[in-house]
Amino acid sequence: MTLMYFTDRGLEELDARRGEEQVTLAWLADQLRTFVDLHPEHEVAIERLATWLARLDDDE
Repeated sequence: MTLMYFTDRGLEELDARRGEEQVTLAWLADQLRTFVDLHPEHEVAIERLATWLARLDDDE
């Protein structure tokens, strides 16, 4: 059985609509800042995602 999270739908839409585009991490960071400005209730989740992405190469 494969688990499917609610967020999977949004991620699948992102891949389908924009999967061929290339973006910079600076562009992504700017989009995330704009999102938090519009939806401050999601600030903690965005901060966790940004920190996780920033530290992917760190040794655990």
